[in-house]
Amino acid sequence: MSDLPSFVRVNEEGPREGFQIEKGPIPTARKIELVDALSETGLSAIQVVSFVNPRRVPGMADADEVARGFHRKPGVRYTALWLNDRGFERAVAAGVFDLTGVIALTASEALLLRNQQRSFDEDLAAQHEMVKLYERHRVPVDHGYVMAAFGCNFQGDIPPSKVLDLVGRIVDLAREHHSEIKSLTLADTMGWATPTSIKRVVCAVRDRFPELRITLHLHDTRGMGIANVYAGLECGVASFDAAVAGLGGCPFAGHAGAAGNVCTEDLVFMLQELGIGTGVDLEKLIGVARLAEDIVGHSLPGSVMKGGSLESLRKRAQGHCLA
Repeated sequence: MSDLPSFVRVNEEGPREGFQIEKGPIPTARKIELVDALSETGLSAIQVVSFVNPRRVPGMADADEVARGFHRKPGVRYTALWLNDRGFERAVAAGVFDLTGVIALTASEALLLRNQQRSFDEDLAAQHEMVKLYERHRVPVDHGYVMAAFGCNFQGDIPPSKVLDLVGRIVDLAREHHSEIKSLTLADTMGWATPTSIKRVVCAVRDRFPELRITLHLHDTRGMGIANVYAGLECGVASFDAAVAGLGGCPFAGHAGAAGNVCTEDLVFMLQELGIGTGVDLEKLIGVARLAEDIVGHSLPGSVMKGGSLESLRKRAQGHCLA
């Protein structure tokens, strides 16, 4: 285990990932309740909303109200998602988010056409314009993002060479604007990743771009989420996106009932059992996962919130022995 990271950053995306796809309607006050509860668990990063077209993603129609309503806790980084200049301007206007300029490209042009109605070349041109917008707002541009980095329902397998090409374009684009990419998210947008493909793609990126800190955004569509996290850990990845209780999914994935991100409490549980630090209070997080189920009004796929942590069971067993 000595080759695994000693500390992992867990980026909570449940409020955004979950409420963008829940049929709802979910009351705004309850969305805020979940964000505030997550803020008390020790998580250092929470993605609150996405500023997108409410006609396409009705669950985010109240994003501005949620942004105004949640309570910032010192030490927690609060972020939002946007896909274009209008979304970014809304995030700026909210005045409550920790803004980072992101250059985001999609490895599957088929998904890009469905998701954002533009071709790869049009998307690359749009990213140039986004960087100019970041510059006008004095927002640093230091993060890259590759969607569908492991495969796509509409285009099939994505070769590592395609991912490397996109990362190179992201790095070059930033340099054209006198910025430097420091970190990179590789997203398994539609749950195609397996431990083998995780190692193949992550190792290829690390070999070509060793200076980049990699985050994995993994979906659990085929039950491979936690296994893929472990494969990432073996590759030295020390940052993962997750969603409390397994909230969420991709509204453009093309199949109903697609599982959401790796479940946050399941991820934290595994890391805890591996002796890897996260700074997260697992028992509090389990409580928030149960709150999430109450808010959406149906069962969610998280396992640890149902089975409990082993640490709590160990303490209970120790109590029985002492008695």
